[in-house]
Amino acid sequence: MPSTRRFRVTLNLCRWVLLCLACGWGGSFALEINADKLQSLSASRYGAKGAKAVSNWLQLLHTPPPALEKDRLTVANDFWNRALLSGDDITIWGKDDYWATPLESLGKGAGDCEDYVIGKYFTLLSMGVPANKLRFIYVRARVGGPASSSQIAHMVLGYYDTPNAVPLVLDSLISTILPASQRRDLTPVFSFNADGVYVDGKPAAPVDRLSRWRDLLQRMEREGIRP
Repeated sequence: MPSTRRFRVTLNLCRWVLLCLACGWGGSFALEINADKLQSLSASRYGAKGAKAVSNWLQLLHTPPPALEKDRLTVANDFWNRALLSGDDITIWGKDDYWATPLESLGKGAGDCEDYVIGKYFTLLSMGVPANKLRFIYVRARVGGPASSSQIAHMVLGYYDTPNAVPLVLDSLISTILPASQRRDLTPVFSFNADGVYVDGKPAAPVDRLSRWRDLLQRMEREGIRP
C-alpha cells in the first residue's frame, strides 16, 4: 500500500468498521481443503508454474508441523516471503485494493502486504495455531528505518501467545520475526481477527461484516478451502 491516499483509505476503513460492524464469529477454527480442486484450478488458471506453487503449499500443509507454535510461525513466514514477489494491486489485479486468496497469490507469484498476511494466516490455521492468537494488524511503516520520515500504510500478521502478550510480528518487509516492541519502524493503527476489531489493544467491534474479508472467505470456499 504505497501511497498517502491508500493510508487515508485504511483509516476510513477503520472508522467504517467501528461504526458498522455487528455480531462476530467464534475465535478458533481449522481449514477443510479440497486439494484436488485447488490443484485443478491452479493448473487451469495459471499453468504449470502456478500449479507448482500451489502444490508446494499443499505439501507444506500436509507435512506434520513443528511441535512449537513459534517454529510454525517461522515456517509459514519463510514460505510466503519466498513464494511471492512484492507488488501492488493495480499492477497485479488491475484494481486499487484486492484481497487475493492463497490460490490467487500463489498462481500469480506476487502480492501486496495483505496477500502475504492472508497466506500466512491460513497456513498457520492449517498448522493448528488458534485463530484467536492471530491478528491482521494495519500499521504505518517508516520506510528506511525508525528515523525515516517516509511512511506507508502496511499490514502485518501478529501472533499473541497470550491475550495480553506483546505480539510477534510476521512481516513481508523483513524476514526476521520480532516482538512488536522491537519494530520501532511500525506504528499500529488497528487490528482484527475472527473475534473482532482492536484499537489500542482493546476490543472495539466484531468483524463479520468487513466486506473484503467476507468476499475473501467466499472466494476461498469456491476454490476448495472452507474455514
